Amino acid sequence: MATFLKRGRDAAARAEDQAKVRHTVEGILADIEARGDAAVRDLSVKFDGWDRQSYRLTEQEIESCLSQLRPRDIEDIRFAQTQVRNFAQHQKDSMRDIEVETLPGIVLGHKNIPVNSVGCYVPGGKYPLLASAHMSVITAKVAGVKRIVTCAPPYQGKPAPAIVAAQHLAGADEIWCLGGVQAVGAMALGTASMEPVDMLVGPGNAFVAEAKRQLFGRVGIDLFAGPTETLVIADESVDGEMCATDLLGQAEHGPNSPAILLTNSEKLARETMAEIERLLAILPTAEIARKAWEDYGEVIVCDSYEEMVREADRIASEHVQVMTREPDYFLNNMTNYGALFLGPRTNVSFGDKVIGTNHTLPTLKSARYTGGLWVGKFLKTCTYQKVLTDEASAMIGEYCSRLCMLEGFAGHAEQANIRVRRYGGRNIPYATAAE
Repeated sequence: MATFLKRGRDAAARAEDQAKVRHTVEGILADIEARGDAAVRDLSVKFDGWDRQSYRLTEQEIESCLSQLRPRDIEDIRFAQTQVRNFAQHQKDSMRDIEVETLPGIVLGHKNIPVNSVGCYVPGGKYPLLASAHMSVITAKVAGVKRIVTCAPPYQGKPAPAIVAAQHLAGADEIWCLGGVQAVGAMALGTASMEPVDMLVGPGNAFVAEAKRQLFGRVGIDLFAGPTETLVIADESVDGEMCATDLLGQAEHGPNSPAILLTNSEKLARETMAEIERLLAILPTAEIARKAWEDYGEVIVCDSYEEMVREADRIASEHVQVMTREPDYFLNNMTNYGALFLGPRTNVSFGDKVIGTNHTLPTLKSARYTGGLWVGKFLKTCTYQKVLTDEASAMIGEYCSRLCMLEGFAGHAEQANIRVRRYGGRNIPYATAAE
């Protein structure tokens, strides 16, 4: 039976926080819809202290941002983007349009059609998270999206050069310096200066995530996102320092980021908890990471690998770092996770920044029913049908007519009957089933 050596805040407290966010976001989105650009400007000034005539960056501003980076910075960005692009292309290549004759004269198929326009949110008010530009813009480009808009907040009172460079090098068509709900609201709802998009993607804080949730349906979204989550699954093949480092490396995302250790060794669990306290005394981002660990950190001790799998699937974490003697056991048996990082040689940071898999992943237990952002999220798999012969139309029409009448849909049945009459030569009265 799983034993909790440490628990985080209870579900009721988390729900209360979410209710406050929901109410705030409702008001902001209503204001953007009513006042457009004027609301966006007021919100940008209020939340980011950022006022401009136009929030879209000019070519000159983009070039200025690139010029502020060292050649090595540009080289590193290009390297990371190449890895993301290569993996996204392999994903795209795995998807095929199909067309098959399922019965004589009846041809069915599907086409994978890119979404026409996408808005990519790149968080950057607290840290300049340029990696999010790679993950969204490049993946959309590989899918074939025609118009890609990016928004990122100002960083220290101006556009963040590294984020702008990443957006530009990834291939964004429009780069805007806007943050928060005002950014995703403008992209989804449109204003006089910004054409609306068909889909929103990218991570963000609790307010951005709630805005995407409220806008879903008016536009598509990638995921219902919550705070960054990490689960470390470990046995005594690794030590407490490694476990603590990987937990705190994700806890620094924000004060509400869950970081959970799942182990079959109480000794390792207690060593890890001690190491966390040691590292928090020296970690530059300790103020945030400590709050996350105190409020959302958990330590769970299990009896076996089998129980660890059951607990891991219950948790359904965004990131799952597996550091055990048999990491493939978890690859072969786990079903609920955003991404797996198998073995001590890899870690979540590799996936976040450079290795090539996408870092926009399911949170809040949504890994039970979806994977993360990938090239397929930007593609609509749309079906079509062709009936090539009179005989095929009449044959399928007779089946269709009888099935429609079972449901009481006489109009549907007549759509079939008219084709049975015309292509099959049968004199079926109006809106009665073929015999």
